[in-house]
Amino acid sequence: MKFLAARRRNPLVAIGLLLFALIAVGGGYAAIANVQPAQAAVDSQSKIEEGNRLYLANCSSCHGMDAQGTANGPTLIGVGAAAVNFQVSTGRMPLAAPGAQATAKESPYTDEQVAAMAAYVASLAPGPAIPTAEDLDFSNADVAQGGVLFRTNCAQCHQAAGQGGALTQGKFAPNLMAATPQEIWEAMATGPQSMPIFSTATVPVKDKQAIIAYINSLQNAYSPGGLDLGRIGPVTEGLFLWTAVFAALIGAAVWIGIKAR
Repeated sequence: MKFLAARRRNPLVAIGLLLFALIAVGGGYAAIANVQPAQAAVDSQSKIEEGNRLYLANCSSCHGMDAQGTANGPTLIGVGAAAVNFQVSTGRMPLAAPGAQATAKESPYTDEQVAAMAAYVASLAPGPAIPTAEDLDFSNADVAQGGVLFRTNCAQCHQAAGQGGALTQGKFAPNLMAATPQEIWEAMATGPQSMPIFSTATVPVKDKQAIIAYINSLQNAYSPGGLDLGRIGPVTEGLFLWTAVFAALIGAAVWIGIKAR
């Protein structure tokens, strides 16, 4: 009894018992709490493996077997899931043919296949993630502020009304009238083609939502006059109308002269 009492009074024994109790409680909690995440991890690994299979079959000829890039395509290390989702879901990738710029078309892949390829590329290195539903919620965004941000950062290429425009060397800024909020967000986050990257540090989440709200307002804007002529501005639209009117008057004068002979 004296031997046990002496051992109980030893401070090292008390510390050992405390550590054992903490490990036992923590281990038990982790075993219970991580059952579902473990299954999620298995699912994610399965998705990554499927994405790797799809990548090797459809993308490796240009981007390399390890996504390091080749002379025919850039590296995909660090581009993130958002870049893959944007390029593949819009049909820009795989390229239909070499050209100055990839054009949007119907994607040959299902949503599940696109998600798998995005998961694989995201597993290679950190990069922009696919936006969540909360990220894309622009219901409370400031449309007016979005207009200011759009005209400051985007209008030089996409035109103030989002109708798109020509760039150099056969490239172009696409029309945004059919772009979805997710496509707009992913384009800002990843900078496809000639577009610069607008990271969260440069354009915060609320500003991205405001820009999306402004583009959405353009997509649903009503044209009281009927033909909006691309909403490229009163000067250009007025010049177009003057040209059309003068052309009609000249045509009428020529027709009258011919009839008078």
